[in-house]
Amino acid sequence: MNFIEELKWRGMIADMMPGTEEQLQKELTSAYVGIDPTADSLHIGHLVGVMMLRHFQRAGHRPIALIGGATGMIGDPSMKSAERNLLDEETLRHNQECIKRQLAKFLDFDSDAPNAAKLVNNYDWMKDYSFLNFIRDIGKHITVNYMMAKDSVKKRLSRDSSVGMSFTEFSYQLLQGYDFLYLYEHEGCRLQMGGSDQWGNITTGTELIRRKTGGEAFALTCPLITKADGGKFGKTESGNVWLDRRYTSPYKFYQFWLNVSDADAAKYIKIFTALDQEEIEALIAEQEAAPHLRPLQKRLAKEVTVMVHSEADYEAAVEASNILFGNATHEALLKLDEDTLLAVFEGVPHFEVSREELTAGIKAVDLCTEKAAIFASKGEMRKLVQSGGVSVNKEKLAAADAVIDSSALLDGKYLLVQRGKKNYYLLIAK
Repeated sequence: MNFIEELKWRGMIADMMPGTEEQLQKELTSAYVGIDPTADSLHIGHLVGVMMLRHFQRAGHRPIALIGGATGMIGDPSMKSAERNLLDEETLRHNQECIKRQLAKFLDFDSDAPNAAKLVNNYDWMKDYSFLNFIRDIGKHITVNYMMAKDSVKKRLSRDSSVGMSFTEFSYQLLQGYDFLYLYEHEGCRLQMGGSDQWGNITTGTELIRRKTGGEAFALTCPLITKADGGKFGKTESGNVWLDRRYTSPYKFYQFWLNVSDADAAKYIKIFTALDQEEIEALIAEQEAAPHLRPLQKRLAKEVTVMVHSEADYEAAVEASNILFGNATHEALLKLDEDTLLAVFEGVPHFEVSREELTAGIKAVDLCTEKAAIFASKGEMRKLVQSGGVSVNKEKLAAADAVIDSSALLDGKYLLVQRGKKNYYLLIAK
């Protein structure tokens, strides 16, 4: 597999230094992508760089994931307007271990193949490097004029002219440049990859390598991912879409990909999956012929959910989706854990009901009119029950006077009432 050709048809190349493709064709090459360890989980914004490393390894080359333990303490001026908090070493190591477990789903770290992936942390080579030694050994090779000419610096200074830029942030590109030099010297790394906003920082590294060692190194960036409507990719109302189920459940993760627009689905399926060109083109043709069936979104959601979580989590997410939008059964409802149940029914009306009254038992018609305002009157409810239009926990209610008690509670806490085909209500026993 030709790595550059692969990235080109996937729309994953923004800039590339001359000679990069020739270097990759010449020999097995090591390349790295930097990852900020400020949380103990990656979010989907990180997936572009991770997929670049995945394709790189598939093409027979050696990927290096660099955890930015040192640079993450400072903050990259091209990305943020505020400076970062300093992480202590214990937090840093915890975050690193969690991130490595996630990366292991995409990259082969453990085989004895010559292109097995490697994880490194720049804190390991920066923590004992004195400031005096750093500015003497590294600082003298890169001029202030060169650093000031970078877009990331110019944009930050023009945007925040009243605040300016601290020396800490200004030094960021020098530290990132040193990472590249260190990996060049210790790991034989010849290529750094990242988002297009990193071009300035990456080329500082290639320049530092040239000036300090006379060697040649390369740079490749991918476009920053955007949404067709101009919104920010990977953000929802509740914040980032995380890879860790503690922060974003597999159901919500699946739903994020399922709900992207047609235009975004056609772009994202190339970037975030390993499906080949032929298969993706067939899916795009299928989508154009029958957009209402949304084959692109369904396949995208499946591929990414299975890759990040598991086949079982994907199947559970599909089943959970069917509860709200399809003809799911009572048994399917019973399988849901509490987090997924609440995620599925997040947008439906909620009512609190007395656990004490439920323990004693209460007629359905009283529960759905007096205790929870699901029906305006008992007569209205009785009429709909007679025509088979009311369900409790996905089971048709046979009689309006049927007694419901606490044994019917899902997870010992919830009752799901359905009025007609599309109206759901979640009753919470308190």
